[in-house]
Amino acid sequence: MHLEFPVPFTHEHEPVKNVNEIVAEQLTLSQRAADVVAKITGSWRFIIGQSIFLMCWAALNLTAWVRHWDPYPFILMNLILSLQAAYTAPIIMMSQNRQAERDRVEAHNDYVINQKAETEVRAILEHLAAQDQALTSIYRKLTELENNRKPL
Repeated sequence: MHLEFPVPFTHEHEPVKNVNEIVAEQLTLSQRAADVVAKITGSWRFIIGQSIFLMCWAALNLTAWVRHWDPYPFILMNLILSLQAAYTAPIIMMSQNRQAERDRVEAHNDYVINQKAETEVRAILEHLAAQDQALTSIYRKLTELENNRKPL
């Protein structure tokens, strides 16, 4: 029986790239700004700070320690909060859209890596099958030699 081993596997693909680095290189200034705004406004520090600011605003206007610049029902405060929401919401949506694009790039990268891994696993399995055949052949020959050997 003539044994044939498969041709040794060669890696013919580019090295795996870090998706975070790929996406970071492509970010525009406005995308970076949207991410910063989303990070800041989506934090407890911002919520707590804004809550303290609004409580102080209301307290100063209710107690009249300082001239009433926005008497109850705080129409100016509502206007400022409405403007903040009107600008913050679309900016956060831009950040989320960019994150969705990043997720698509990462999913594609995972797919490519899985294809490469599948090719390499197939090569390993072919090599193992060839080794199994070789070991089986060697075992048969050893068994034949042992059976043909004359006792001392």
